[in-house]
Amino acid sequence: MAVQAGHRALLQGVCRLVGASSGCRTHVRSGTGWLSSLPGTRHYSSDPKQDLLVRHLEGEDSGIVVVGINRPKAKNAISKNLVNMMLEAVEDIRKNDKVRSVIICSLVPGIFCAGADLKERAKMQQSEVGPFVSKARALITELGNLPVPTIAAIDGAALGGGLEMALACDIRITSNTAKLGLVETKLAIIPGAGGTQRLPRAIGVSLAKELIFAARVVDGAEACRLGLSNHSVEQNKAGDAAYLRALELAREINPQGPIAVRMAKLAINQGIEVDLLTGLAIEEACYAQVIPTKDRLEGLAAFREKRRPQFKGE
Repeated sequence: MAVQAGHRALLQGVCRLVGASSGCRTHVRSGTGWLSSLPGTRHYSSDPKQDLLVRHLEGEDSGIVVVGINRPKAKNAISKNLVNMMLEAVEDIRKNDKVRSVIICSLVPGIFCAGADLKERAKMQQSEVGPFVSKARALITELGNLPVPTIAAIDGAALGGGLEMALACDIRITSNTAKLGLVETKLAIIPGAGGTQRLPRAIGVSLAKELIFAARVVDGAEACRLGLSNHSVEQNKAGDAAYLRALELAREINPQGPIAVRMAKLAINQGIEVDLLTGLAIEEACYAQVIPTKDRLEGLAAFREKRRPQFKGE
């Protein structure tokens, strides 16, 4: 049954990728509002605050999508509007077969995401809180289920739901000055968007319990030592060191076989939740999906001819 379920999810997760790569590298973030000034930015709401901006990079970086949270007055707190915009953005990315990787970052210096918008929450009726938390949880689940690699670039505070959002990403990169923590017990609640499940899977049960029970906040360097982030980088004057490192990593992923990368993510994500034998069966099913691809033949030809392969996601 588990193998059959793996096959069904596998078939659902297979998408064709067509990635053009031409021209020069484009668009390195230089400060707040960097996305809105670039052509190709997609706006997912008529809201003039532009809480979320999504940039599809071009040229050699074609296939990299940068999702920027932009609520400076609210420290990027998760509001109803932001949840709706992010759900729409995630769905758009899921349907786009040209996407090869996604970077989640902040357009607000010194902050990644401060968690739930408590000012908005205070105005909610008690009957509204549960549905809102469920929708926020669904957003983070959908983010985690994207078929392409996702990278959280944490250049500032990622607290509560902000850290839960980052935990749903495949890879986390922190600046050394970033602050990370699941601090919900300070408010007499618990992490409600996957934190109690994803943090133990990332750093181990005992350490996760300690951090959640004590509502402890750690800096980016400590987060890396604990295994909460993959890399910790020295923050720069522009305040975007984690983003720049995330972009470097996305550029490493970009030229690899896109179907293979998707299948590798699917095999890992499903396999880690089951016993080894079932996991190996899932890996075999995923491997079977890359055998008939044109990209596999292109990879062999490029190796034989000692040249760089040109993968098309076919």
